Amino acid sequence: MSARIAILDYGMGNLRSVEKAVEHVGASATVTADPGAVRDADGLILPGVGAFPRAMERIRERGLDALASERLDAGVPVLGICLGLQLLFETSSELGGATGLGLLPGPVDRLHAPGLKVPHIGWAAVRWERQSRLIEGIESGTPFYFVHSFAPQPTSDDLLGSAEYGERFACAAERGNVFGVQFHPEKSSAAGLRLLANFAGVCASVPA
Repeated sequence: MSARIAILDYGMGNLRSVEKAVEHVGASATVTADPGAVRDADGLILPGVGAFPRAMERIRERGLDALASERLDAGVPVLGICLGLQLLFETSSELGGATGLGLLPGPVDRLHAPGLKVPHIGWAAVRWERQSRLIEGIESGTPFYFVHSFAPQPTSDDLLGSAEYGERFACAAERGNVFGVQFHPEKSSAAGLRLLANFAGVCASVPA
Protein backbone atom coordinates (compact mmCIF):
# COMPACT_ATOMS: atom_id res chain seq x y z
CA MET A 1 0.00 0.00 0.00
CA SER A 2 1.35 3.45 -0.87
CA ALA A 3 2.03 5.94 1.89
CA ARG A 4 -0.63 8.54 2.68
CA ILE A 5 1.08 11.90 3.10
CA ALA A 6 -0.57 15.04 4.46
CA ILE A 7 0.87 18.32 3.14
CA LEU A 8 0.15 20.80 5.91
CA ASP A 9 -1.80 23.79 4.62
CA TYR A 10 -1.32 26.99 6.60
CA GLY A 11 -1.80 29.28 3.61
CA MET A 12 1.85 29.74 2.63
CA GLY A 13 3.92 27.70 0.21
CA ASN A 14 3.86 26.01 -3.17
CA LEU A 15 1.40 23.37 -2.05
CA ARG A 16 0.21 22.16 -5.44
CA SER A 17 3.70 21.54 -6.85
CA VAL A 18 4.67 19.54 -3.75
CA GLU A 19 1.42 17.57 -3.98
CA LYS A 20 2.01 16.76 -7.66
CA ALA A 21 5.60 15.66 -6.99
CA VAL A 22 4.53 13.36 -4.13
CA GLU A 23 1.82 11.82 -6.32
CA HIS A 24 4.37 11.40 -9.13
CA VAL A 25 6.48 9.09 -6.93
CA GLY A 26 3.46 6.89 -6.20
CA ALA A 27 2.32 8.14 -2.81
CA SER A 28 -1.10 9.51 -1.91
CA ALA A 29 -0.98 13.25 -1.15
CA THR A 30 -3.56 15.49 0.52
CA VAL A 31 -3.19 19.24 1.08
CA THR A 32 -4.99 19.79 4.37
CA ALA A 33 -5.23 21.47 7.76
CA ASP A 34 -7.99 19.12 8.91
CA PRO A 35 -6.99 17.33 12.14
CA GLY A 36 -8.71 14.10 11.11
CA ALA A 37 -6.91 13.95 7.77
CA VAL A 38 -3.58 14.77 9.42
CA ARG A 39 -4.10 12.01 12.02
CA ASP A 40 -4.93 9.51 9.25
CA ALA A 41 -1.70 10.21 7.35
CA ASP A 42 1.42 8.02 7.40
CA GLY A 43 3.67 11.07 7.03
CA LEU A 44 3.56 14.88 7.10
CA ILE A 45 5.21 17.42 4.82
CA LEU A 46 5.60 21.00 6.04
CA PRO A 47 6.24 23.18 2.97
CA GLY A 48 6.77 26.91 3.03
CA VAL A 49 7.65 30.05 1.13
CA GLY A 50 7.74 33.45 2.82
CA ALA A 51 8.62 34.89 6.21
CA PHE A 52 9.18 32.74 9.30
CA PRO A 53 7.19 34.87 11.84
CA ARG A 54 4.06 35.03 9.66
CA ALA A 55 4.25 31.32 8.92
CA MET A 56 4.45 30.42 12.62
CA GLU A 57 1.52 32.74 13.34
CA ARG A 58 -0.64 30.91 10.80
CA ILE A 59 0.52 27.48 11.95
CA ARG A 60 -0.48 28.28 15.54
CA GLU A 61 -3.81 29.80 14.45
CA ARG A 62 -4.69 26.48 12.81
CA GLY A 63 -3.35 24.32 15.64
CA LEU A 64 -0.87 22.64 13.32
CA ASP A 65 2.03 23.06 15.77
CA ALA A 66 0.38 20.84 18.39
CA LEU A 67 -0.87 18.45 15.72
CA ALA A 68 2.59 17.99 14.18
CA SER A 69 4.10 17.31 17.61
CA GLU A 70 1.32 14.84 18.42
CA ARG A 71 1.85 12.89 15.21
CA LEU A 72 5.63 12.92 15.61
CA ASP A 73 5.22 11.50 19.13
CA ALA A 74 3.14 8.73 17.53
CA GLY A 75 6.07 7.84 15.26
CA VAL A 76 4.85 9.57 12.09
CA PRO A 77 7.71 11.02 9.97
CA VAL A 78 7.79 14.76 9.23
CA LEU A 79 9.59 16.44 6.31
CA GLY A 80 10.13 20.21 6.21
CA ILE A 81 10.84 21.82 2.82
CA CYS A 82 12.51 25.24 2.36
CA LEU A 83 10.89 27.54 4.96
CA GLY A 84 9.36 24.34 6.34
CA LEU A 85 12.87 23.18 7.31
CA GLN A 86 13.52 26.45 9.15
CA LEU A 87 10.20 26.21 11.01
CA LEU A 88 11.32 22.89 12.55
CA PHE A 89 13.96 24.76 14.57
CA GLU A 90 13.67 26.69 17.84
CA THR A 91 14.07 30.31 16.73
CA SER A 92 14.65 32.59 13.75
CA SER A 93 16.13 36.08 13.63
CA GLU A 94 13.98 37.00 10.61
CA LEU A 95 11.93 40.23 10.89
CA GLY A 96 12.82 40.80 14.53
CA GLY A 97 12.71 37.15 15.52
CA ALA A 98 10.17 34.43 16.25
CA THR A 99 9.87 31.07 17.97
CA GLY A 100 9.61 27.97 15.78
CA LEU A 101 8.24 24.47 16.31
CA GLY A 102 11.30 23.36 18.28
CA LEU A 103 11.34 19.86 16.78
CA LEU A 104 15.06 20.36 16.08
CA PRO A 105 17.42 22.28 18.38
CA GLY A 106 19.17 25.36 17.08
CA PRO A 107 18.52 28.81 15.56
CA VAL A 108 17.89 30.06 12.02
CA ASP A 109 19.89 33.07 10.86
CA ARG A 110 20.41 35.14 7.74
CA LEU A 111 22.57 33.50 5.11
CA HIS A 112 26.12 34.82 5.36
CA ALA A 113 27.34 35.19 1.78
CA PRO A 114 29.90 38.04 1.57
CA GLY A 115 29.89 39.73 -1.84
CA LEU A 116 26.98 37.69 -3.15
CA LYS A 117 23.32 38.57 -3.64
CA VAL A 118 20.85 37.33 -1.06
CA PRO A 119 18.41 35.62 -1.55
CA HIS A 120 20.41 32.70 -2.89
CA ILE A 121 18.51 31.52 -5.98
CA GLY A 122 19.60 28.64 -8.19
CA TRP A 123 21.24 25.23 -8.24
CA ALA A 124 23.94 24.21 -5.77
CA ALA A 125 25.71 20.93 -5.12
CA VAL A 126 24.69 19.30 -1.84
CA ARG A 127 27.30 17.40 0.15
CA TRP A 128 25.89 14.67 2.36
CA GLU A 129 27.48 14.67 5.80
CA ARG A 130 26.27 11.18 6.76
CA GLN A 131 24.07 8.30 5.65
CA SER A 132 20.28 8.53 5.82
CA ARG A 133 17.15 6.76 4.62
CA LEU A 134 16.13 10.08 3.06
CA ILE A 135 19.02 10.25 0.61
CA GLU A 136 19.49 6.62 -0.46
CA GLY A 137 20.52 6.44 -4.11
CA ILE A 138 21.43 10.15 -4.33
CA GLU A 139 25.14 10.83 -4.70
CA SER A 140 26.90 13.42 -2.58
CA GLY A 141 27.52 16.48 -4.76
CA THR A 142 24.18 16.22 -6.56
CA PRO A 143 22.76 19.70 -7.32
CA PHE A 144 19.40 20.81 -5.93
CA TYR A 145 17.40 24.00 -6.49
CA PHE A 146 17.42 26.70 -3.78
CA VAL A 147 15.53 29.93 -3.08
CA HIS A 148 16.32 31.31 0.39
CA SER A 149 17.78 34.14 2.47
CA PHE A 150 18.09 32.28 5.79
CA ALA A 151 19.59 28.97 6.87
CA PRO A 152 19.34 26.88 10.05
CA GLN A 153 22.23 25.99 12.34
CA PRO A 154 21.58 22.39 13.40
CA THR A 155 23.73 20.52 15.89
CA SER A 156 26.52 18.43 14.36
CA ASP A 157 24.53 15.28 15.22
CA ASP A 158 21.49 16.52 13.27
CA LEU A 159 23.36 17.88 10.22
CA LEU A 160 22.56 15.79 7.13
CA GLY A 161 23.66 17.96 4.22
CA SER A 162 25.45 21.20 3.39
CA ALA A 163 25.97 23.41 0.34
CA GLU A 164 28.09 26.43 -0.47
CA TYR A 165 27.09 29.99 -1.32
CA GLY A 166 29.90 32.30 -0.33
CA GLU A 167 30.30 30.12 2.74
CA ARG A 168 29.18 26.57 3.50
CA PHE A 169 25.73 26.38 5.11
CA ALA A 170 23.50 23.63 6.47
CA CYS A 171 20.81 22.63 3.99
CA ALA A 172 19.50 19.30 5.33
CA ALA A 173 18.87 17.99 8.83
CA GLU A 174 17.57 14.82 10.44
CA ARG A 175 16.78 13.67 13.96
CA GLY A 176 14.81 10.45 14.39
CA ASN A 177 11.69 10.82 12.23
CA VAL A 178 12.17 14.57 11.71
CA PHE A 179 13.69 15.45 8.32
CA GLY A 180 14.19 18.78 6.62
CA VAL A 181 15.74 20.19 3.44
CA GLN A 182 16.38 23.84 2.55
CA PHE A 183 16.22 23.16 -1.19
CA HIS A 184 13.07 22.38 -3.20
CA PRO A 185 12.96 18.67 -4.09
CA GLU A 186 9.81 19.26 -6.13
CA LYS A 187 11.84 21.60 -8.39
CA SER A 188 15.05 19.53 -8.40
CA SER A 189 14.47 17.06 -11.24
CA ALA A 190 15.12 13.32 -10.77
CA ALA A 191 17.17 13.69 -7.58
CA GLY A 192 14.40 15.65 -5.89
CA LEU A 193 11.82 13.05 -6.87
CA ARG A 194 14.09 10.31 -5.53
CA LEU A 195 14.30 12.11 -2.18
CA LEU A 196 10.50 12.39 -2.01
CA ALA A 197 10.17 8.72 -2.96
CA ASN A 198 12.60 7.85 -0.16
CA PHE A 199 10.54 9.88 2.30
CA ALA A 200 7.36 8.11 1.14
CA GLY A 201 9.17 4.81 1.71
CA VAL A 202 10.09 5.85 5.26
CA CYS A 203 6.43 6.76 5.88
CA ALA A 204 5.18 3.45 4.46
CA SER A 205 7.54 1.47 6.70
CA VAL A 206 6.23 2.97 9.97
CA PRO A 207 3.85 0.57 11.77
CA ALA A 208 0.24 1.76 11.78
